[in-house]
Amino acid sequence: MSSAPHRVAILVYDGVKLLDVAGPAEVFGEANLLGADYRITLLSTTGADVTSSIGMRIAVDGSAATRTDHDTLLVPGGDVYPRTPVTRDLAEATGHLAAHAGRVASVCSGAFVLGATGLLDGRRATTHWKIAGELASRHPKARVEPDAIYVRDGTMYTSAGVTAGIDLALALVEEDHGADVSREVARSLVVYLQRAGGQSQFSAPLQGSPPRSPALRRVVDLVTADPAGDYSLAALAGRLNVSTRHLTRLFREELGTTPARYVESIRFDIAKSFLDQGHTATQAASMAGFPSYESLRRVFARELSISPAAYQRRFATARREQPG
Repeated sequence: MSSAPHRVAILVYDGVKLLDVAGPAEVFGEANLLGADYRITLLSTTGADVTSSIGMRIAVDGSAATRTDHDTLLVPGGDVYPRTPVTRDLAEATGHLAAHAGRVASVCSGAFVLGATGLLDGRRATTHWKIAGELASRHPKARVEPDAIYVRDGTMYTSAGVTAGIDLALALVEEDHGADVSREVARSLVVYLQRAGGQSQFSAPLQGSPPRSPALRRVVDLVTADPAGDYSLAALAGRLNVSTRHLTRLFREELGTTPARYVESIRFDIAKSFLDQGHTATQAASMAGFPSYESLRRVFARELSISPAAYQRRFATARREQPG
C-alpha cells in the first residue's frame, strides 16, 4: 500500500446532507486504519461553518478559494438542490477546486453543483433516480444514467443518493489500494459489500452483517465470486479445510442456520440483483447458481410470497415512474 498521503477536499454548504459528508469520510477514515493515508479537509465557499440539512453545524477547515493542495474533490448533495439554482459562489468554488484535483466526485444532488460549472458537459453522470430527469433537463450536454449506483467517466465520478456515496467511496479506495482493502473497509463499517457502479439503484445487496468467523466470511466470498459452484457441505468443508461437523456447528452457533440454507440465501440475493438489472427470471436463476427456475421460484415464494416475475415488475414500475 502506498504511504503517500492522499488529500480529500469535501466542499460543504448550508443545507448539505450530513450522511453525504459523513458516509464517504468514514470510508476514508476506516481505510486509514488499514494503512491508507487519506487526509480529509472540509471547505466552504467563504471559510465559515455551515448548517446541514438536519440543523447540525459543520465546522470547516477553511475557504475553497485558498486551497489547491488536494488530490480528490468530493461534492456532497443536499435537499436545496435541485429545488433552487446553484449559487454562483458555490459553482465558482467548485470550479476552482476541481481545476486543482486529480479526480472529482459528487454524491446525489451534488451532481447539480458539478453541472453548474460545466464539468458534466459531454460526460456520463448519475444522481438519485427521483431527480435524474431534472439533471438531464438542466444539463442537456450531460449523458445522465438514472439507474446506476455510481458512474465513472474518466476522472469524474457521480453517484446516486445517500448510501451510494459509501459505494462510491469504497470504489475510490479500491482504485487507490485494491479490492482487499475496500472489502475490509466495508466489513469494518458493517455495510454491504461494495455494489458495482452499473448496478441498479434498486438492487438488493447481500443481507445482514458479515459473519464474525473468518471461515464463514470466506463462504460469502466464495459464493459471490462463483454462484454456480459446488457448495455442498463436503465441498465447502474441503475448501475451508475444516471438518463437516465443525462447519455445521459454526453455522448453527453463529448464524442459526445450515450451510445449505446460507448458500441459498446468498444466491437468492444475487438472483434479485440480476432481476433488478433486467435479466429474465430463468437467466437470473442460472447465473445465481440455482439448478432451475423452479427452485428460484420456490425460494421467492417462501421469502417474499411473490414470484420472481412479480418482484421484477415492481421494480420495472418504479423505473417507469422516475422523472424524465
